[in-house]
Amino acid sequence: TFRQRKKNGFPEGTLRYDLHKKANASLHSGIDLKQVVRLPPNEDLNDWLAVHVVDFFNRINVIYGIVCEFCTERTCPAMSGGPKYEYHWCDGIHYKKPTKLPAPQYIGLLMEWVEAQINNEELFPLTVDGDGLEPHVNTCYKHFYYFVTEFNIVEKKELEPLVGIKPVLPNLACRHLC
Repeated sequence: TFRQRKKNGFPEGTLRYDLHKKANASLHSGIDLKQVVRLPPNEDLNDWLAVHVVDFFNRINVIYGIVCEFCTERTCPAMSGGPKYEYHWCDGIHYKKPTKLPAPQYIGLLMEWVEAQINNEELFPLTVDGDGLEPHVNTCYKHFYYFVTEFNIVEKKELEPLVGIKPVLPNLACRHLC
């Protein structure tokens, strides 16, 4: 049978309640996620994908860290996607054939595998060609700069050396530091 939960179903003051509020707010924040994920002009597709893979991996790790206490070998004896789908692990090295595993073990192996891919310099090079580097550096710098100034993390006087970056970042240094 189907019964609707009262309110959101999470006790006020709990982490889940706070996460639910934040998630609900983001759904109604007016942010167009389809637009946000598009490749910005003058950005390298591979860099854009790499940044997002790492970001999603980190976010999923945080989410799993919150729910892992509820998903044990006893409560989650298999990795599943609802009642119709079950995932079996096969990495071609330790598990040559698809193998049913408890969800925590499956997720642990998956996270290790993804981390190994991220740390593979052939897939995710640490160095970037000089071509197109300036827009990438500008974007990273602006993100950092706006973040630390938004939350007053770095004192204004500590940002003074950045005034010399004006040619690379037109108008930014003077507008905020002068």
